[in-house]
Amino acid sequence: MKLYIKGNYRKTIFSSSKGYVIGLFKVRETNDEEMKLYINKSVTFTGYFHELNEDDMYCFYGETVDHPKYGIQFQVSDYERLKPEDEDGLVAFLSSDLFKGVGVTLAKSIVDTLGKNVLDEILKDESCLLLVPKMTAKKAHKIYETLSKYEESHQMIVYLTDLGFNMKDALDIYNIYKKDTIANIEHNPYKLIEDADVNFVKVDEIALKFDIKENDERRIKACIIYIMNKILFTNSDTYLIYDEIVEGVFNYLKIDLDIDEFDLLLNELIEENKIVLLDDKYYLKEMYDSETNIVKEISYLINNKISKKDLDTRIEELESVNNIKYNDKQKEAIKKSLENNITIITGGPGTGKTTIIKAICELYMEINKLDFDDAPNKIALLAPTGRASKRMSESTLLPASTIHRFLKWNKETNEFLINEYNKAFQNLIIIDEVSMIDLKLLDSLFRGLTRNIKLVLVGDHHQLPSVGPGNILKDLIESDLIDTIYLDTLYRQDENSYIPTLAQEIKNNELSDTFLETKSDYTFLKCSSLSIKENLKNLCKQLVDKGYDYKRVQIMAPMYAGINGIDNLNKELQAIFNPEDNSKNEIKYGDIIYRENDKVLQLVNMPEENIYNGDIGIIKNILKIDRKTFIYIDFDGNLVKYESKDLNKITHGFIISIHKAQGSEFELIVMPICNSYKRMLYRKLIYTGITRAKKKLILIGEPQAFVYAVNNNNEIIRKTNLLEQLKNNILNNG
Repeated sequence: MKLYIKGNYRKTIFSSSKGYVIGLFKVRETNDEEMKLYINKSVTFTGYFHELNEDDMYCFYGETVDHPKYGIQFQVSDYERLKPEDEDGLVAFLSSDLFKGVGVTLAKSIVDTLGKNVLDEILKDESCLLLVPKMTAKKAHKIYETLSKYEESHQMIVYLTDLGFNMKDALDIYNIYKKDTIANIEHNPYKLIEDADVNFVKVDEIALKFDIKENDERRIKACIIYIMNKILFTNSDTYLIYDEIVEGVFNYLKIDLDIDEFDLLLNELIEENKIVLLDDKYYLKEMYDSETNIVKEISYLINNKISKKDLDTRIEELESVNNIKYNDKQKEAIKKSLENNITIITGGPGTGKTTIIKAICELYMEINKLDFDDAPNKIALLAPTGRASKRMSESTLLPASTIHRFLKWNKETNEFLINEYNKAFQNLIIIDEVSMIDLKLLDSLFRGLTRNIKLVLVGDHHQLPSVGPGNILKDLIESDLIDTIYLDTLYRQDENSYIPTLAQEIKNNELSDTFLETKSDYTFLKCSSLSIKENLKNLCKQLVDKGYDYKRVQIMAPMYAGINGIDNLNKELQAIFNPEDNSKNEIKYGDIIYRENDKVLQLVNMPEENIYNGDIGIIKNILKIDRKTFIYIDFDGNLVKYESKDLNKITHGFIISIHKAQGSEFELIVMPICNSYKRMLYRKLIYTGITRAKKKLILIGEPQAFVYAVNNNNEIIRKTNLLEQLKNNILNNG
């Protein structure tokens, strides 16, 4: 049974260009128990709408939600406009502001003459209005025209939702095509992909309802773009080669398609500027534009005049103030960052990258006479993840943010509010964990920055590259066009520490025989693959007994599936770190039980709550109010409220993937290693995993699997052209 509220729209509190509305609605009737309290009262509603008129009656379908900030709201999934049926309603409608020049007297005369089916009668034949006393032909036509337009928009939305589009997509489509909606869709539904950003699979499903043949050229061209997108984001490449596109399209369509016909359509897409062919490289236009813009902006920074400064004395003064001694490489990194327009600082764990970021900020503030209140107007500290940005803020005592937050990402439109038309004003931009940044994000950042900047890129390209297309840090370093400072001096915690040394050995593929020896910060617990689970559980019990809780300990693994996979081990570890207790409330979601004090991992970006994919939180409360359950999760002091339907946005975080841990650091890392992970064991993954440990690292499992991973450098090489384009650009224009 669909829950609904019937009544009148009262006013809009907020509306977006995409049709998203927050407003007030006076409830007349409902079948939702929670909404019955609001009968003859106004309630806040949210949803996507084409237009809302105060004089109309509506039926909103959806559900009641309790927003953490704004309280009880009715969340509308779809709606229908109700035609007035009684005489008073019809008179009120016809005399409303919608029908200019029609007063109450004339409206009553129209209803008296044409009866309760007056609206249908007018739409059927406008001349029926001439039966109304004192009605002129001009006024009759005006009434008919207004009613037709009013009815048209509603019918178009109904048509689109009946086809299978959700309300948001239906509004987007109607706002683009208006009265030509049906004609456009029936002529070429695949245009919706480009015009309204509707997914190919959805459009393809709807298109086949119109008897479009499987080998229709419109379908094949749309499929080429879809497959290119899919392969690019699966492999994280920035371009494809011809054979990949052919294989992908033919495997997807599974139809008898002539290769010459395919080539013809591929070339049409190139002529239409939807695909760019550069030598033998096939780009999607958007990806090509991103790569080209990055090359243009970096080339400008390289070629633009640098400012030589006498910084040696100032660095000595900084050493004295901070009671620290920078090595030669660190001094070079500080100087280059403040002199060059673009600088790269790279190094593994324990080489002082965070120390250098702090020094650059302090010296820049001192040179420009900035206090801590002024500094954020000139300095932007950025990182791809919330945890990495928090680490920058803690070390510098300055505000830091994720790149998405800095660029003011709008979740609804998937657009950045800081862009080429509305640029940020900061001059010193320092970005940490650059290895995680993909091509599109760096392009968006450049578009939001002025050219009057000093850009400092900090990271370790031996870690895992970005999830999205590109291999930014590696390509920029290997171009040899940007001053790059390699920090290689290890600052150990004590003489018996090993984590930074192990990281360097893995990076250089020079693993020593001592990797099985226990150190002050490192242990390798040998056991077979079959006994990892029990040994891991016993280890975690010992850690709990020693006073470690799951906030200080992070367990990581390379894979989700299998007996030693993340999904299975999370259930086992929950029983150790947060066992069942009558004092703790619980909620079941599928085969997972969440309980108060559970450690959880965020899976999607929620910028409106300042939490992002990969953030880790603790369930503080699970409260059942009436028929609803609310889950309150604490992300480092940021308390976020979820409903039971939102639990697909989180998962248990007692053990997480190495990929999800990237950009974060933890006091103690425990990492199982075994041959059953073999297809995921390679050098960069293991290197990324062990470098997450700040104070202690415990490996548990099979030494031969660890050795295999360190020796295996057979990662998939990404197809990117940034390095080559950058070299060509500098060569031709430098």
